[in-house]
Amino acid sequence: MKDPFEDIINLPHPVSKRHPQMSLEQRAAQFAPFSAVTGYEAAIRETAHRHAED
Repeated sequence: MKDPFEDIINLPHPVSKRHPQMSLEQRAAQFAPFSAVTGYEAAIRETAHRHAED
């Protein structure tokens, strides 16, 4: 079976002439404030507190 991406899989990654590449630190900073599960930390603390009392 032929891979549907066979014609593009080995092409070089495109690099913009207009926008400089971001550093890894800058890219990571974009996602740092994102919290996929709100309230997760509070739930973990509450569970730990409950089990510590036992």
